[in-house]
Amino acid sequence: MEKAFSVTQINNYIKNMFEQDFVLANVTVKGEVSNLKYHTSGHIYFTLKDENGTISAVMFKGNTFNGLKFRMADGNQVVVKGSIKVYERDGKYELFARSITLSGEGDLFKQYQKLKDELEEMGMFAPEYKKPIKTFNRRVGIVTAKTGAAVQDIINISKRRNPYVELILYPAYVQGEEAKYSIVKGINTLDNMGLDVIIVGRGGGSIEDLWAFNEEMVARAIFQCNTPVISAVGHETDYTIADFVADLRAPTPSAAAELAVCDIAAISERLSQYENSLKKLLLDNIAEKRNRIVTDNLKLSHLSPVSVLEEKRIFVDGMADRLNALIADIMKDRRMSLAVMAEKLNGMSPLLKLSQGYSIAVNENGDAVTSIFDVSKGSNISVNVADGIIDAQVRDIRKMEIG
Repeated sequence: MEKAFSVTQINNYIKNMFEQDFVLANVTVKGEVSNLKYHTSGHIYFTLKDENGTISAVMFKGNTFNGLKFRMADGNQVVVKGSIKVYERDGKYELFARSITLSGEGDLFKQYQKLKDELEEMGMFAPEYKKPIKTFNRRVGIVTAKTGAAVQDIINISKRRNPYVELILYPAYVQGEEAKYSIVKGINTLDNMGLDVIIVGRGGGSIEDLWAFNEEMVARAIFQCNTPVISAVGHETDYTIADFVADLRAPTPSAAAELAVCDIAAISERLSQYENSLKKLLLDNIAEKRNRIVTDNLKLSHLSPVSVLEEKRIFVDGMADRLNALIADIMKDRRMSLAVMAEKLNGMSPLLKLSQGYSIAVNENGDAVTSIFDVSKGSNISVNVADGIIDAQVRDIRKMEIG
């Protein structure tokens, strides 16, 4: 009985045959793209066909960055370099693409690379020659076709971001033999209008479609332009000579509009934030100043001459009250002493004696007569009594015997 192989064994055997075949490991295939699908994973699935047959193909995400410089579309004539391998599970073979170029692109790419190297050696790509793009542009020039998605995208995004910006379109040919002359004329025309920035570009396409932007005369027009230039050619993966010479490269025309036209809503929001911050700072500053004024007023009122004088007045008033109280006490004491002395004096007063029936006699000299020897017989004396004075003459003198 003959030995039977499993399906997996057969598929694995065929896979090993393909991998050991030198031609299939490094193959170049030319054909038309169909059934194209850009998968969300980043892989690209498509069918390559000619008039007599088809072959399934895939380019994995890891090869797309270096191996694919344009966005494929159904109907593109392409040249695919890669390997033929068997997908064991389905028992099908596929073309695993490492690089994909448009048919006829090889010669154009060589021209592109040669010019790029020459211009770079001249210094036309040097950063020091790049003019800055202002943030607040008021007049924006556009060099592109008057119809198509590129100009509409730029207009729509510009109006949305800032409807006050003036857009000036120079309708240029962007594809064909006359395109390079039309683009150069558009750049020169807008450069003489004193604009803030110029957008030069178009939508995506093959290398042939974008070739006008790889022409040396276009590159020199951009380099010599006094107005800052934003290059916006094709899709994000498309690079042209214009991109390297321009002052700024935008991956798409839409992105160029966002770079050239400021977002007025965002600016208004930012200004509102600045206004609120400034108001808060002013209010905080005012509050701080007011608190400082209150504190300084307290200090000033404490150190003020008026305050000092008021304190001195209070001190003087206190001293005056104390002095008045002391004087009053002294006066009271003096009055009491005076009353006592007056009482004593009153007790010693001759008038009191007189009022009690006594009298006082004085001689002619006005001296009180206290002895019989103070007068002589026949001399005149005055006798003071309680209600008057009696003038008398001494008629007789008698001596009183005491004891």
